[in-house]
Amino acid sequence: MKRPEYNSLPLDALFQAMMSEEELLRIIDSMLAEDLGDDGDVTSESMELGSRTAMGDIVSRESGVIAGIPMVMAIIERADATIRVEASISDGDRCSPGQPIMSFSGELADILMLERSMLNILGQLSAVATMTRSFVDAVSGTSACICDTRKTIPGIRRLQKYAVRCGGGLMHRIGLFDAVLVKDNHLKAVPPDQLAGGIARIAAQAREKFQPSFIEVEVDDLEQLQQVLELEPGVVDIVLLDNMEPATMRKAVSMRDAAACSPAFEASGGITLETVRDVAMTGVERIAIGALTHSSGCLDIGLDVRDE
Repeated sequence: MKRPEYNSLPLDALFQAMMSEEELLRIIDSMLAEDLGDDGDVTSESMELGSRTAMGDIVSRESGVIAGIPMVMAIIERADATIRVEASISDGDRCSPGQPIMSFSGELADILMLERSMLNILGQLSAVATMTRSFVDAVSGTSACICDTRKTIPGIRRLQKYAVRCGGGLMHRIGLFDAVLVKDNHLKAVPPDQLAGGIARIAAQAREKFQPSFIEVEVDDLEQLQQVLELEPGVVDIVLLDNMEPATMRKAVSMRDAAACSPAFEASGGITLETVRDVAMTGVERIAIGALTHSSGCLDIGLDVRDE
């Protein structure tokens, strides 16, 4: 079944649409289980904190873009914690060093029990959003958009893709199930001189059986591209230009613009912040960056507690 058009949804609606209650609880339960084990927070238990209360803030230690506030709220709710929390900024907003993100009050034992789970997910998703924003800013004024990939941390792919949207990027396919991407390894089974016919058959079968969100095919050189451009319009939605130099991409765009078949072009392969604008200036519509989700690190976010 064709997926909803996630890239057109506002962030609050996107989070609800992407994260089923079942998946959300699975992620949160896994996070809490790995931190609390069978015995819970033995440090706080040993201190016999009782019902002592505290208040404070979740604060950014560095500049960035925030993503993950709904996850913090969901963690507190799932743990049935006695914590009242209020966000002072929204997902997708920029933050500066020392800026409060959320304020809270409640039982100190609950705050300490959930501190690391809340900060881990907020820091990781905010780092994805921050890196995405850097790439988006780098191609500002061009026709290119920044897209994610499937190179994600196992178990939290949908959250990472949501964070890409918080940073101003676009989602690619969620997984293998919602769109067709015919890559070079798939094409090993297709004779080179029958590439166009093979792709046409794959596309027809996919549209008949699965209603994919889009059909994309990877090409490694301009010879392969020429065969794809000889297909009827609408057979292929996107062509992935894999590991091509900007000069080659410009030739590819010229070929596409002169052909009857006019799929969108997506550039991919080793693109960095230093090179992304040169790629965008070639005329491609999409630039896929695996680093957004596999190399973003963690934004430095802390929790400052004070007595109530």
